[in-house]
This record gives sequence, structure tokens and C-alpha cells, in this order.
Amino acid sequence: MSGIRITVTRTAGSVPRGAGTQMMVWADRTEGTIGGGALEWQAMAHARAMLAAGRTADALTLPLGPALGQCCGGSVTLDFTAAAGLEAAPGAPLWIWGAGHVGRALVGVMAPLPEWEITWVDTAADRFPADAPVTTLVAADPARAVAHAPDGAHHLILTYSHEIDLALCHAVLSRPFASAGLIGSATKWARFRGRLAALGHAPAHIARIACPIGDPALGKHPQAIAIGVAMAMLGRDDVRTEDAG
Repeated sequence: MSGIRITVTRTAGSVPRGAGTQMMVWADRTEGTIGGGALEWQAMAHARAMLAAGRTADALTLPLGPALGQCCGGSVTLDFTAAAGLEAAPGAPLWIWGAGHVGRALVGVMAPLPEWEITWVDTAADRFPADAPVTTLVAADPARAVAHAPDGAHHLILTYSHEIDLALCHAVLSRPFASAGLIGSATKWARFRGRLAALGHAPAHIARIACPIGDPALGKHPQAIAIGVAMAMLGRDDVRTEDAG
């Protein structure tokens, strides 16, 4: 059934979400969010009025303070178009290696974020949850699968095996990549640095792998590690983020 896709096309001043943000509105449900509380409620009401009237296109510019009683002070222009669903915006490629406790927690935190297009890799299909929300890839030898990642991919390595982790680090360092992180202790990383150097990688290149990942202050619970990693990834200069209004 067709609904109304709402797209933020232009913003000025302080606003909840940036241009390009989308949500879908049907008569009985919604998907996504353009943020902003009263802004979103008015947009949803307008979209449903369009559905009831059989209208397929419209646009509104809303000053958030005067029109909606919000303190943001900016303005938002919204496009309303009849559509079957959201337009998928390409995110940065993120390859997550390992579907254990931390891998599952990390995918749970990262998958809803539009900044990322996630590929999740492990050695057997039954290591993934049945309802995995991202692309999954089964690879008996994960290091060989690194060749299939885009040159600008980000990598997070957290498998059940130190040997697999080392092989993945070696494979990632042997080709172009945007960033890489490895789960582990300082002791593990010291040993890996020596073994990667013996494999021919320069110290400066090895240092591009962040280890340990996450924020130690948050603790070692899988969800705590995932939150710390997500915070670090979203803070990268080469990943698009939006300011909250």
C-alpha cells in the first residue's frame, strides 16, 4: 500500500534533523523519523490528510519557533511525496567480523544508524541470529573475504579466535581501508604488533588498527563495549553525522 514519504529538503538555523532525513507515513503506521516532536506530529497529520484526500505531492516550510512552539529557532522545508517506502541512502561500508556476544551487541547498536551499511561476517550460518538486521556473510576462512570489502570500508574485528583475528588484521593491512578496530587487551595487541611486523607491516601502518576498542570507562559488558565503539565511530570526521536541534 502506498504511503507518503516525507523528506527534509532544506534547513535553516537550529533544527532537529538535517536535509535528506526521511520518514514514511501510512494511515496506520510510520517508519523512520524527522525528529522534533511537534514538527513530526504536524508532518504526520499533513501526510495523513493527503492520503485521505488522494493527494500525491506537496511541500511545506515550517518555522519551528512561531509555528510549532519549539525553541530550536530554525526552519525546515518538507517534501511530501506518495511512495511505497523510504529511499535507501548509502552509508559508509562497515564490516563487522564476528557474531559472538560483542558482535551481536555491536550490530544491535549500529544497524539502526543510517551512517552505516553493515556487512556481518562469521564462519558458520548458525552463529548469526535468525533475524539479523544487516547483510550477513558466511566465510569458512574470513581473512579471504577481506578482499570482497570496498577499499574505503571500516573494519571491526572481534571473532572467537585470536588466530582468525590476526589473519584478519594482516588481510586488512594488506589492502586499502578507512579504519580498523580490534577487540582485545593491551597484552594481546602487543603480541599482534610483533607478529604483524614480522609479516612485513610497518609500525605506522600497524598503528592504524585501534586496539582495544570501546571506552574502558564504560566497562566490559558487551553492550557497554558496543556503545563505546559506536560513540567512537560516529565521532569520526569521515562519517556523516547530524546535529540535534
